[in-house]
Amino acid sequence: GEGKIRPYWQVFVLSYLGRNSPFSRAGPSTLFSLVSGEHLRICPQGYTCCTSEMEENFANKSRSEFEAMTKEAGRSVQMILTAQHRSFDGYFQDLLNKSEKALYEAFPTMYGELYMQNMKVFKDLYSELRRYYRGSNINLEEALNEFWTRLLERLFKLMNPQYHITDEYLDCMVKHAEQHKPFGEVPRDLKVKATRAFIAARSYAQGFLVGSDVVRKVSQVSLSHECTRAVMKLMYCPHCRGMSSVKPCNNYCLNVVKGCLANQADLNTEWKYLMDSLIVVADRIDGPYNVDTVIGTIHMRIAEAISNLQENKDSITAKVFQGCGNPKINTKGSSSEDKKRRGKVTLEGIRNPMTFLSPQVLDAKGNLTSLKSYWVTLPNVLCSKKVTAGSGADDKCWNGMTKGSYLPEVMGDGLANQINNPEVEVDITKPDMTIRQQIMQLKIMTNRLGNANIGNDVDFQDASECGPNPRARAGDHARAGVACRVPRTWPSPAEGPGLRGVSPTRLSHAQPVPTCAGDDTSGSGSGDACPDDVCGKRLAKSPSTRPPETHAIPKQSGHGVSGASSRSLPSAFLLLLLLSVALLATQRLWR
Repeated sequence: GEGKIRPYWQVFVLSYLGRNSPFSRAGPSTLFSLVSGEHLRICPQGYTCCTSEMEENFANKSRSEFEAMTKEAGRSVQMILTAQHRSFDGYFQDLLNKSEKALYEAFPTMYGELYMQNMKVFKDLYSELRRYYRGSNINLEEALNEFWTRLLERLFKLMNPQYHITDEYLDCMVKHAEQHKPFGEVPRDLKVKATRAFIAARSYAQGFLVGSDVVRKVSQVSLSHECTRAVMKLMYCPHCRGMSSVKPCNNYCLNVVKGCLANQADLNTEWKYLMDSLIVVADRIDGPYNVDTVIGTIHMRIAEAISNLQENKDSITAKVFQGCGNPKINTKGSSSEDKKRRGKVTLEGIRNPMTFLSPQVLDAKGNLTSLKSYWVTLPNVLCSKKVTAGSGADDKCWNGMTKGSYLPEVMGDGLANQINNPEVEVDITKPDMTIRQQIMQLKIMTNRLGNANIGNDVDFQDASECGPNPRARAGDHARAGVACRVPRTWPSPAEGPGLRGVSPTRLSHAQPVPTCAGDDTSGSGSGDACPDDVCGKRLAKSPSTRPPETHAIPKQSGHGVSGASSRSLPSAFLLLLLLSVALLATQRLWR
């Protein structure tokens, strides 16, 4: 209704249409002598003031203008998603930077030169955390384990300078570390919380970029020849009839645009799933996974762990000596009271940077909600009152032939619903492959977010593990003819919560999304190659993630059987044939 507030992207497009619509620039009709329109190929062949050359120029002009309108709509969505990514990314990295800075400010005072000599351990930790967040192939849990191991080795030497501790002795000590728990419960607790927070944060940030990239690539899909003719007839044929001030009928415009953007509308289902998934993970980041607290206090947890080690130094050292033996005395060692005093960490000396994520999450959720129906509301936005005559002028608008009412019904959304489109000839058996690939990209990103929602990372297979699908049939658009190994990443409902607002049948059961092209059942078809950035890249898999399993893609019913039974078919057939011949021979003998 007129009283409702339009989403930002719609306002942006409408302002563009107001500046660039051919009807907004149309002045008083210029009088030309009317001639017979038998030479026209697109417009009605009645009396006209357009030559063949003018009609061709109008067709090219309408094509470029329509593509500009759709690209402008796409750019407005890209701007929203990119802005949300930039906002969260800047916030998250600033959170990590402040934690690292707080550690660097406190530890030199406590450790002096001994800290300066070993500061690379802490720098390496934060460097690994950043690399993981940016998408590098890093096992996050292993990186955290490696940090605690290196830290323990250096602190054990620091606390026992009177002993000569060799690398072999440190290896023995590390083997007993899990049993002795020198840092208390901090390493285990931090690993669980930090891993969940980083997995969610990385997937959340990637989700915005994937959404923006999908819109960009879909916006580059060119118009078909049939669509160009339909748009020309919609926008400029009134000019050829001397009715340049008459706007198209709204329903007429909707049928043209829905026919032209039929493939794009098939993105709607997976697009909504992505928006819903981002909203759910946003709630996780600001709620149970508590990114503010977990990431912003990493330095404090490290200090807490060191404090635990110091407080239990004697008992831990005794246990290590008992398990690994007494090390040799270090004649060059120093056990001065000054170094012992400076080696004592106090949590009071570590400050916690105060930050708040909730306002950003609230803003993101509002924008994501407004974008959910983007692909199916796009025709209505492009056919706004800036372009069409509106519902109040049903009998005073251009209906494709003349000024009058437009009677055909408005088609539904998507490729399959255009089979009877009266304005655009659409072949529903030939879906656009670029858009089918982007549908697969949306599925894969939704799968990542679904795993992030329950704290799981995803291991994607690379292109070397994809091969031709021997079961694919020629012309089968539902399967792209590629067989892939699929990691089992989805938990059962009992193992973790599903995504709220997303179909439980999609997200609650152990149903992995294929990691290579070949299984798009959305809309009318599928891409025929591995999607961009999927088969060529592999993301790190944490130890908590189940190892990938190889699942055979089930055969379609009625397409034969597999295994030994398929090999026994020829011999069974021959046996049946021989029995039939023997039976006929017996009957003739009886006669």
